[in-house]
Amino acid sequence: MHTTSRRSSMTAVGITAALGLGLLTGCAGSTGPGTPDREITVWSQENLPDRIAATQKVIDGFEKETGIKVHLVGVDEGQMPQLIMSAAASGTLPDVIGAAPMGQVWQMYTNELLNTDIPKEIISELGRGTFNANALDLTSDGGTSLGVPSDAWLQLLVYRKDQFDEKHLAAPDTYTRALAAAKALTTKGHDGISAATDPGDVFTSQSFESLALANDCQLVDDRHEVALESPQCETAFRTYDELARTYGAPGTQTVDSTRATYFAGRSSMIIWSSFLLDELAGLRKDALPSCPQCKKGPQYLSHNSGIVTAMKGPDGSEAAQFGEITSWVTTKTAETAASREFIEYMMGSGYESWFGMAPEGKIPVRKGTADQPDRYIDAWRHSDIGVDTKKPFDQVYPASLLNQLADGVSNMRRWGITQGEGALVGATNGELPVPKAIGAMTSGQISPSEAAREADDEVAALKKSLQ
Repeated sequence: MHTTSRRSSMTAVGITAALGLGLLTGCAGSTGPGTPDREITVWSQENLPDRIAATQKVIDGFEKETGIKVHLVGVDEGQMPQLIMSAAASGTLPDVIGAAPMGQVWQMYTNELLNTDIPKEIISELGRGTFNANALDLTSDGGTSLGVPSDAWLQLLVYRKDQFDEKHLAAPDTYTRALAAAKALTTKGHDGISAATDPGDVFTSQSFESLALANDCQLVDDRHEVALESPQCETAFRTYDELARTYGAPGTQTVDSTRATYFAGRSSMIIWSSFLLDELAGLRKDALPSCPQCKKGPQYLSHNSGIVTAMKGPDGSEAAQFGEITSWVTTKTAETAASREFIEYMMGSGYESWFGMAPEGKIPVRKGTADQPDRYIDAWRHSDIGVDTKKPFDQVYPASLLNQLADGVSNMRRWGITQGEGALVGATNGELPVPKAIGAMTSGQISPSEAAREADDEVAALKKSLQ
């Protein structure tokens, strides 16, 4: 979902849609590849006007080079499940879908709506070694590639490095350090941290999962049982509650309010996605930093902010990073040859233009080619970021941060995906059991242990309904 804040997120899909997709399995399974007429339909979830225009420009080059006609349709990520359901029922599935998040890909795969032979062939042709290994693992079911992983965004903990230095505080890369910093920096009229508590937004779930993974809190265990009541998860809920409620702003905190508070200089930390980075540097007029010191220059915050990509909790065996990988997928009825040519082009000749649309939130997971192993990751570093003002990424931020972002893809972990419960992940982002529990917890209605239990019960019921 690309909201007005331009953050990318997981699909918000109701359980009715998830169940509806299940009803289509038999129908979809009886269809085969489309007639090879060298004409394909591509749905892209990069549906903002400027990104549709940028994608169309790449497609124009592809059509001229190959003679294949491409019909580009911009689709809102939140509406995608219902649209896929309707298209499958009417026999009008697109050939290719771009910018598809992991939960959504798994839902389509579980309901037999994908052609998984094409991604396997493309990845083999382009060279498995040119892709980030973790990205390939997260977008596969064992040896089956569900799609061709394209790019990623990461959830970050951004903090006021200048304020941390004044108080001699360590970077907030552990639960203990984050809590100590939040306590030390919370004063009258100033919050230690800005963290989402909105019960109706998947952004809250993403923010919590980034903290939960750090403590090895998992959605399901190795036996596929829902595990949100585990000791690790109870600690995660308790820590999030202390951060968001004790040291955060009162009232419901949203994707927009958390950013506004940090940008105004009224909080010392924020949990947000890497899509924040161009705005943090004052490169977008409708989301400019407004802190008192920001009058000195639009890049004050970016120069005085530190960034944690991976955090570690007391029960975590290693630091963990939350993020999202989006892929190109082909449907069951895709025209095989033309679809394959198109995706290979978008991951080759058109790749730099594709991730160049928003480099801060489209970290390439194909590092380069066999002949030029670092071609794409180097091009990404030099890509322009910003909307109203554009500057090369590596001129706005230091190489050390760009290295953190690139390395973050390898550290990325996700609830349920590696346990083969991707369909459940997609469905939970519709029912939002975790944000609902967090909203009730941080408003003082229930305790952290009760929040863990309520979330666990809701996810368990959801899992049962999907079987």
